[in-house]
Amino acid sequence: MDRPEDRPEWRISDTPVPYDEALAAMEARVAEIRSGHARELIWLLEHPPLYTAGTSAKDRDLLQPARFPVHVAGRGGQYTYHGPGQRVAYVMLDLRRRRQDVRRFVSDLEEWTIRTLARFAVTAERRPGRVGVWVTRPDKPALFDGSPREDKIAAIGVRIRHWVSFHGISINVEPDLAHYDGIVPCGIAGHGVTSLVDLGLPVTLADLDVALAETFDQGFEVLTPSPA
Repeated sequence: MDRPEDRPEWRISDTPVPYDEALAAMEARVAEIRSGHARELIWLLEHPPLYTAGTSAKDRDLLQPARFPVHVAGRGGQYTYHGPGQRVAYVMLDLRRRRQDVRRFVSDLEEWTIRTLARFAVTAERRPGRVGVWVTRPDKPALFDGSPREDKIAAIGVRIRHWVSFHGISINVEPDLAHYDGIVPCGIAGHGVTSLVDLGLPVTLADLDVALAETFDQGFEVLTPSPA
C-alpha cells in the first residue's frame, strides 16, 4: 500500500460503543465502500459486556442467558463475549480490490492477529477444527489425555456482503475472563480463555493498537488500486 488512497482509514473509539450502534455504523460504512463513496475502515473499539450469537450459534451453548444482553450478530461463528479490556477490530475492506477469496481473507485475519501478538513475545497459533487463535499453557495442568492445555486469546468472525467485509477480530488484553462463563465460547468445550494480562504481560489497549497498525501492511495486499 504505497498510495494514501489505498490505505484504510483507522478509527479508535475511546469509550465502549453499544453493539447495536456499532452494527448500524458498520452497515452504513459497508454500503458506502461498496458504492465507492467511502474509504475502507479499520475500527478499533470496546463494547460494554455482552454476548453475540453468530449464524452457527446453538442454544445449548448460551449457559447464562440472563447474565448479559445477547445480540444476533449476523457474522459467521457461534457465541462469543465482548466487553471492556477486549480490543475489537472491525475490518471493512473491499475484497474486490484485494482477493475475492473468503478463506484467504479469514487466514489473513488470523495471520494479522498472530503477527500482532508476536510483538509481545506471545506464540499464538491456529488449531485445526477450532476457530480463533490459541496459546499453549504449559503452566496449567494437562488435559485428561495428556495433551497440553490450550487457551483461546483471540476470536474471529466475519461477514462478506458484495465482497466488502465487516465484523473482524477480538483480542483479549485485560477483560474479566469470568464473563466467559456464561457461554461455551465459539462452541468449543474443554479449553479455556486467556488474555495478554492473564499471561503476565502488562500490555494496554494502546500498546495493542500500535502493534495492530504496524503489522497490518504485512498482509491484505491491494491488487487493484483505488481510482486516482
